[in-house]
Amino acid sequence: MASLRVLLDPTKLGREAETLEDKLKKSIVGQEEAVGQIVDRYQTFVAGMSNPGRPVANFLFLGPTGSGKTRTVEALAEALVGDSRAVIKIDCAEFQHGHEIAKLIGSPPGYLGHRETHPLLSQEMLNQHQTDTCKLSFVLFDEIEKASDSLWNLLLGILDRATLTLGDNRRVDFSQAMIFMTSNLGADEMQTMLRPALGFAVPAAATPEAEEKLADKMGRAGVEAARSRFTPEFMNRIDKVVVFHPLGDNELRRILNLELGYVLDRLRNAAGTQDIGFKLDGAARALLLKEGTDARYGARHLKRAIERLLVQPMANLIATGQVARGDQVFVHADARTGRLAFLKEFKGAAPQIEAESGTTAAA
Repeated sequence: MASLRVLLDPTKLGREAETLEDKLKKSIVGQEEAVGQIVDRYQTFVAGMSNPGRPVANFLFLGPTGSGKTRTVEALAEALVGDSRAVIKIDCAEFQHGHEIAKLIGSPPGYLGHRETHPLLSQEMLNQHQTDTCKLSFVLFDEIEKASDSLWNLLLGILDRATLTLGDNRRVDFSQAMIFMTSNLGADEMQTMLRPALGFAVPAAATPEAEEKLADKMGRAGVEAARSRFTPEFMNRIDKVVVFHPLGDNELRRILNLELGYVLDRLRNAAGTQDIGFKLDGAARALLLKEGTDARYGARHLKRAIERLLVQPMANLIATGQVARGDQVFVHADARTGRLAFLKEFKGAAPQIEAESGTTAAA
Protein backbone atom coordinates (compact mmCIF):
# COMPACT_ATOMS: atom_id res chain seq x y z
CA MET A 1 0.00 0.00 0.00
CA ALA A 2 1.45 3.36 -1.05
CA SER A 3 2.25 5.82 1.75
CA LEU A 4 1.36 9.48 1.67
CA ARG A 5 3.84 12.15 2.69
CA VAL A 6 2.65 15.63 3.66
CA LEU A 7 4.97 18.62 3.69
CA LEU A 8 5.15 20.12 7.19
CA ASP A 9 5.77 23.72 8.18
CA PRO A 10 8.42 23.98 10.97
CA THR A 11 8.06 27.78 11.09
CA LYS A 12 4.41 27.72 12.17
CA LEU A 13 3.65 29.06 15.64
CA GLY A 14 1.40 27.35 18.15
CA ARG A 15 -1.55 29.14 19.72
CA GLU A 16 0.32 30.15 22.89
CA ALA A 17 3.38 31.38 21.03
CA GLU A 18 1.22 33.24 18.54
CA THR A 19 -0.62 34.99 21.36
CA LEU A 20 2.69 35.98 22.94
CA GLU A 21 3.99 37.33 19.64
CA ASP A 22 0.88 39.48 19.19
CA LYS A 23 1.21 40.94 22.69
CA LEU A 24 4.91 41.68 22.32
CA LYS A 25 4.46 43.37 18.96
CA LYS A 26 1.91 45.71 20.52
CA SER A 27 4.37 46.73 23.26
CA ILE A 28 7.77 46.55 21.54
CA VAL A 29 8.44 48.85 18.61
CA GLY A 30 11.14 48.40 15.97
CA GLN A 31 12.82 45.31 17.44
CA GLU A 32 11.34 42.44 15.46
CA GLU A 33 14.42 40.22 15.82
CA ALA A 34 14.21 40.29 19.62
CA VAL A 35 10.50 39.46 19.55
CA GLY A 36 11.05 36.59 17.11
CA GLN A 37 13.89 35.06 19.14
CA ILE A 38 11.92 35.22 22.40
CA VAL A 39 8.82 33.68 20.82
CA ASP A 40 10.89 30.84 19.33
CA ARG A 41 12.43 30.01 22.72
CA TYR A 42 9.05 30.16 24.40
CA GLN A 43 7.54 27.78 21.85
CA THR A 44 10.40 25.36 22.48
CA PHE A 45 9.63 25.56 26.21
CA VAL A 46 5.89 25.02 25.69
CA ALA A 47 6.62 21.99 23.52
CA GLY A 48 8.76 20.49 26.32
CA MET A 49 11.87 20.56 24.12
CA SER A 50 14.05 22.93 26.15
CA ASN A 51 17.57 21.69 26.79
CA PRO A 52 17.50 19.88 30.17
CA GLY A 53 19.97 21.16 32.72
CA ARG A 54 20.15 24.63 31.17
CA PRO A 55 18.00 27.76 31.43
CA VAL A 56 15.13 28.03 28.98
CA ALA A 57 17.05 30.81 27.21
CA ASN A 58 20.23 32.83 27.61
CA PHE A 59 19.99 36.14 25.76
CA LEU A 60 22.49 38.98 25.42
CA PHE A 61 20.83 42.23 24.36
CA LEU A 62 23.15 44.84 22.87
CA GLY A 63 22.41 48.35 21.67
CA PRO A 64 22.10 52.02 22.62
CA THR A 65 20.29 53.18 25.72
CA GLY A 66 16.58 53.81 25.18
CA SER A 67 16.22 51.27 22.38
CA GLY A 68 13.97 48.93 24.38
CA LYS A 69 16.22 46.25 25.89
CA THR A 70 14.84 46.37 29.43
CA ARG A 71 11.34 47.18 28.19
CA THR A 72 11.34 43.98 26.14
CA VAL A 73 11.90 41.84 29.24
CA GLU A 74 9.22 43.74 31.15
CA ALA A 75 6.78 43.34 28.26
CA LEU A 76 7.48 39.58 28.21
CA ALA A 77 6.70 39.28 31.91
CA GLU A 78 3.55 41.34 31.48
CA ALA A 79 2.40 39.19 28.56
CA LEU A 80 2.98 35.86 30.32
CA VAL A 81 2.27 36.49 34.01
CA GLY A 82 0.38 39.79 33.88
CA ASP A 83 2.93 41.94 35.71
CA SER A 84 5.77 43.90 34.12
CA ARG A 85 7.52 43.98 37.52
CA ALA A 86 7.71 40.18 37.70
CA VAL A 87 11.38 40.36 36.72
CA ILE A 88 14.33 39.79 39.04
CA LYS A 89 16.54 42.67 37.98
CA ILE A 90 20.21 42.68 38.94
CA ASP A 91 21.93 46.02 38.35
CA CYS A 92 25.50 44.89 37.71
CA ALA A 93 26.80 48.39 38.47
CA GLU A 94 26.05 47.56 42.13
CA PHE A 95 28.28 44.47 42.00
CA GLN A 96 31.61 45.82 40.83
CA HIS A 97 33.40 44.52 43.93
CA GLY A 98 33.75 40.89 44.96
CA HIS A 99 32.36 41.22 48.51
CA GLU A 100 29.05 42.61 47.19
CA ILE A 101 28.19 39.18 45.80
CA ALA A 102 26.77 38.31 49.24
CA LYS A 103 23.70 40.37 48.31
CA LEU A 104 22.92 37.77 45.65
CA ILE A 105 23.80 34.47 47.34
CA GLY A 106 23.88 35.35 51.04
CA SER A 107 26.76 35.10 53.50
CA PRO A 108 28.21 31.68 54.40
CA PRO A 109 27.46 30.27 57.89
CA GLY A 110 29.74 31.76 60.53
CA TYR A 111 30.05 35.13 58.84
CA LEU A 112 28.71 38.26 60.52
CA GLY A 113 25.13 38.94 59.42
CA HIS A 114 24.59 35.45 58.01
CA ARG A 115 21.05 35.10 59.38
CA GLU A 116 20.08 38.64 58.40
CA THR A 117 21.15 38.23 54.78
CA HIS A 118 18.33 37.43 52.36
CA PRO A 119 19.80 36.44 48.98
CA LEU A 120 18.23 37.99 45.88
CA LEU A 121 18.63 34.81 43.86
CA SER A 122 17.02 32.27 46.17
CA GLN A 123 14.58 29.65 44.87
CA GLU A 124 11.72 31.46 46.61
CA MET A 125 12.58 34.71 44.87
CA LEU A 126 12.93 32.93 41.55
CA ASN A 127 9.53 31.22 41.78
CA GLN A 128 7.50 33.99 43.41
CA HIS A 129 5.97 35.31 40.18
CA GLN A 130 5.26 31.97 38.53
CA THR A 131 1.58 31.23 37.91
CA ASP A 132 -0.51 28.13 37.26
CA THR A 133 -0.45 28.90 33.53
CA CYS A 134 3.19 30.02 33.27
CA LYS A 135 5.96 28.24 35.17
CA LEU A 136 8.66 30.61 33.97
CA SER A 137 10.93 33.05 35.79
CA PHE A 138 12.64 36.08 34.27
CA VAL A 139 16.08 37.22 35.43
CA LEU A 140 17.70 40.37 34.05
CA PHE A 141 21.37 41.24 34.51
CA ASP A 142 21.53 44.89 33.50
CA GLU A 143 24.79 46.42 32.18
CA ILE A 144 26.54 43.09 32.39
CA GLU A 145 29.92 44.53 31.34
CA LYS A 146 30.17 46.23 34.75
CA ALA A 147 30.00 42.98 36.73
CA SER A 148 32.85 41.91 39.02
CA ASP A 149 34.81 38.69 38.48
CA SER A 150 32.86 37.08 41.33
CA LEU A 151 29.56 37.76 39.59
CA TRP A 152 31.01 36.51 36.30
CA ASN A 153 31.93 33.17 37.91
CA LEU A 154 28.42 32.79 39.32
CA LEU A 155 26.86 33.74 36.02
CA LEU A 156 28.89 31.20 34.04
CA GLY A 157 27.53 28.41 36.22
CA ILE A 158 23.95 29.62 35.85
CA LEU A 159 24.18 29.92 32.07
CA ASP A 160 25.83 26.54 31.62
CA ARG A 161 24.23 24.28 34.27
CA ALA A 162 21.18 26.28 35.39
CA THR A 163 22.43 25.92 38.96
CA LEU A 164 23.53 28.36 41.66
CA THR A 165 24.87 27.44 45.10
CA LEU A 166 23.95 29.89 47.85
CA GLY A 167 26.11 30.84 50.80
CA ASP A 168 24.41 28.21 53.01
CA ASN A 169 24.93 25.52 50.33
CA ARG A 170 21.32 25.48 49.15
CA ARG A 171 20.91 24.95 45.42
CA VAL A 172 18.85 27.19 43.17
CA ASP A 173 17.44 25.69 39.96
CA PHE A 174 17.30 28.00 36.92
CA SER A 175 16.05 25.38 34.46
CA GLN A 176 12.68 27.15 34.25
CA ALA A 177 14.11 30.63 33.90
CA MET A 178 14.85 32.93 31.00
CA ILE A 179 18.13 34.78 31.54
CA PHE A 180 18.57 38.20 29.95
CA MET A 181 21.74 40.28 29.94
CA THR A 182 21.94 43.81 28.58
CA SER A 183 24.88 45.95 27.55
CA ASN A 184 25.50 49.20 25.70
CA LEU A 185 28.62 47.80 24.02
CA GLY A 186 28.84 48.87 20.38
CA ALA A 187 26.42 51.78 20.87
CA ASP A 188 29.03 54.42 19.99
CA GLU A 189 29.89 52.64 16.74
CA MET A 190 26.21 52.45 15.84
CA GLN A 191 25.72 56.17 16.46
CA THR A 192 28.70 56.92 14.22
CA MET A 193 27.04 54.98 11.40
CA LEU A 194 23.83 56.97 11.89
CA ARG A 195 25.25 60.50 11.87
CA PRO A 196 24.37 61.08 8.20
CA ALA A 197 20.78 60.21 9.13
CA LEU A 198 20.60 62.95 11.83
CA GLY A 199 19.92 60.50 14.61
CA PHE A 200 17.31 58.39 12.89
CA ALA A 201 17.70 54.74 12.01
CA VAL A 202 18.05 55.35 8.26
CA PRO A 203 17.80 58.34 5.95
CA ALA A 204 14.25 59.12 4.87
CA ALA A 205 14.96 58.22 1.24
CA ALA A 206 16.80 54.98 1.99
CA THR A 207 15.75 51.91 0.02
CA PRO A 208 14.82 48.65 1.75
CA GLU A 209 18.14 47.23 0.56
CA ALA A 210 20.02 50.14 2.14
CA GLU A 211 18.07 49.71 5.38
CA GLU A 212 18.90 46.00 5.51
CA LYS A 213 22.56 46.66 4.76
CA LEU A 214 22.80 49.29 7.51
CA ALA A 215 21.03 47.03 10.02
CA ASP A 216 23.40 44.18 9.21
CA LYS A 217 26.41 46.48 9.57
CA MET A 218 25.23 47.71 12.97
CA GLY A 219 24.54 44.15 14.08
CA ARG A 220 28.07 43.07 13.23
CA ALA A 221 29.47 46.10 15.10
CA GLY A 222 27.55 45.14 18.22
CA VAL A 223 28.59 41.50 18.13
CA GLU A 224 32.24 42.38 17.53
CA ALA A 225 32.19 44.79 20.47
CA ALA A 226 30.80 42.01 22.68
CA ARG A 227 33.40 39.49 21.53
CA SER A 228 36.22 41.91 22.24
CA ARG A 229 34.90 42.56 25.78
CA PHE A 230 33.58 39.18 26.91
CA THR A 231 35.50 35.91 27.21
CA PRO A 232 34.90 32.99 24.80
CA GLU A 233 33.57 30.97 27.76
CA PHE A 234 30.85 33.55 28.29
CA MET A 235 29.94 33.96 24.61
CA ASN A 236 29.70 30.18 24.15
CA ARG A 237 27.01 29.97 26.83
CA ILE A 238 24.74 32.52 25.16
CA ASP A 239 21.94 31.15 22.99
CA LYS A 240 21.45 34.34 21.01
CA VAL A 241 23.02 37.79 20.81
CA VAL A 242 20.34 40.29 19.77
CA VAL A 243 21.34 43.77 18.64
CA PHE A 244 18.75 46.47 19.32
CA HIS A 245 18.94 49.15 16.66
CA PRO A 246 18.44 52.86 17.40
CA LEU A 247 14.85 53.99 16.99
CA GLY A 248 13.87 56.04 13.96
CA ASP A 249 11.18 58.65 13.40
CA ASN A 250 8.43 56.14 12.57
CA GLU A 251 9.25 54.03 15.62
CA LEU A 252 9.19 57.06 17.93
CA ARG A 253 5.77 58.04 16.59
CA ARG A 254 4.44 54.59 17.40
CA ILE A 255 6.03 54.73 20.86
CA LEU A 256 4.41 58.13 21.42
CA ASN A 257 1.00 56.58 20.78
CA LEU A 258 1.79 53.76 23.23
CA GLU A 259 2.97 56.18 25.91
CA LEU A 260 -0.11 58.36 25.52
CA GLY A 261 -2.19 55.23 26.05
CA TYR A 262 -0.28 54.53 29.27
CA VAL A 263 -0.95 58.09 30.46
CA LEU A 264 -4.66 57.56 29.83
CA ASP A 265 -4.50 54.32 31.83
CA ARG A 266 -2.90 56.21 34.72
CA LEU A 267 -5.78 58.68 34.63
CA ARG A 268 -8.32 55.87 34.69
CA ASN A 269 -6.60 54.16 37.63
CA ALA A 270 -6.14 57.31 39.74
CA ALA A 271 -8.80 57.97 42.37
CA GLY A 272 -11.33 60.55 41.27
CA THR A 273 -10.00 60.88 37.72
CA GLN A 274 -11.45 57.79 36.06
CA ASP A 275 -13.74 59.74 33.75
CA ILE A 276 -11.23 62.39 32.69
CA GLY A 277 -10.10 62.15 29.09
CA PHE A 278 -7.73 64.09 26.91
CA LYS A 279 -7.10 64.55 23.21
CA LEU A 280 -3.96 65.80 21.52
CA ASP A 281 -3.99 67.43 18.11
CA GLY A 282 -1.24 66.94 15.53
CA ALA A 283 0.67 70.02 16.65
CA ALA A 284 0.79 68.76 20.26
CA ARG A 285 2.09 65.38 19.14
CA ALA A 286 4.68 67.07 16.94
CA LEU A 287 5.88 69.15 19.88
CA LEU A 288 6.28 66.08 22.09
CA LEU A 289 8.25 64.35 19.35
CA LYS A 290 10.44 67.41 18.81
CA GLU A 291 11.20 67.78 22.52
CA GLY A 292 11.59 64.04 23.01
CA THR A 293 13.81 63.16 20.06
CA ASP A 294 17.42 62.57 21.01
CA ALA A 295 19.69 60.16 19.16
CA ARG A 296 21.71 59.42 22.30
CA TYR A 297 18.85 58.57 24.67
CA GLY A 298 16.23 57.03 22.38
CA ALA A 299 12.72 56.48 23.73
CA ARG A 300 13.70 57.40 27.28
CA HIS A 301 14.07 61.03 26.25
CA LEU A 302 10.57 60.90 24.74
CA LYS A 303 9.14 59.51 27.98
CA ARG A 304 10.76 62.33 29.94
CA ALA A 305 9.28 64.89 27.54
CA ILE A 306 5.81 63.41 28.03
CA GLU A 307 6.20 63.51 31.82
CA ARG A 308 7.43 67.12 31.77
CA LEU A 309 5.11 68.63 29.17
CA LEU A 310 1.94 66.57 29.58
CA VAL A 311 1.73 64.52 32.78
CA GLN A 312 2.91 67.18 35.24
CA PRO A 313 0.60 69.93 33.89
CA MET A 314 -2.32 67.48 33.89
CA ALA A 315 -1.54 66.58 37.50
CA ASN A 316 -1.53 70.28 38.41
CA LEU A 317 -4.90 70.80 36.73
CA ILE A 318 -6.42 67.87 38.64
CA ALA A 319 -4.86 68.87 41.99
CA THR A 320 -6.18 72.44 41.70
CA GLY A 321 -9.68 71.37 40.71
CA GLN A 322 -9.54 72.93 37.25
CA VAL A 323 -10.28 69.49 35.79
CA ALA A 324 -12.72 67.08 37.42
CA ARG A 325 -14.48 63.80 36.68
CA GLY A 326 -16.28 63.77 33.37
CA ASP A 327 -14.18 66.54 31.82
CA GLN A 328 -12.51 66.23 28.45
CA VAL A 329 -9.25 68.11 27.99
CA PHE A 330 -8.09 69.29 24.58
CA VAL A 331 -4.30 69.63 24.28
CA HIS A 332 -2.79 71.97 21.72
CA ALA A 333 0.72 73.28 21.03
CA ASP A 334 1.11 77.00 21.75
CA ALA A 335 3.33 78.38 18.98
CA ARG A 336 4.32 81.43 21.04
CA THR A 337 5.54 79.68 24.18
CA GLY A 338 6.59 76.37 22.65
CA ARG A 339 4.59 74.53 25.31
CA LEU A 340 1.33 72.64 25.45
CA ALA A 341 -1.90 74.51 26.06
CA PHE A 342 -4.79 72.79 27.89
CA LEU A 343 -8.45 73.60 27.24
CA LYS A 344 -11.55 72.10 28.82
CA GLU A 345 -14.15 71.01 26.32
CA PHE A 346 -17.80 71.88 26.89
CA LYS A 347 -20.61 69.97 25.23
CA GLY A 348 -22.07 71.77 22.28
CA ALA A 349 -19.12 74.13 21.83
CA ALA A 350 -15.81 73.68 20.08
CA PRO A 351 -12.75 74.38 22.27
CA GLN A 352 -11.22 77.79 21.69
CA ILE A 353 -7.52 78.21 21.03
CA GLU A 354 -5.85 81.56 21.38
CA ALA A 355 -4.16 82.46 18.11
CA GLU A 356 -0.86 84.33 17.79
CA SER A 357 -2.67 87.60 17.08
CA GLY A 358 -4.59 87.37 20.34
CA THR A 359 -7.90 86.45 18.71
CA THR A 360 -9.59 83.10 19.29
CA ALA A 361 -10.31 80.38 16.82
CA ALA A 362 -12.25 77.15 17.04
CA ALA A 363 -10.21 73.96 17.16
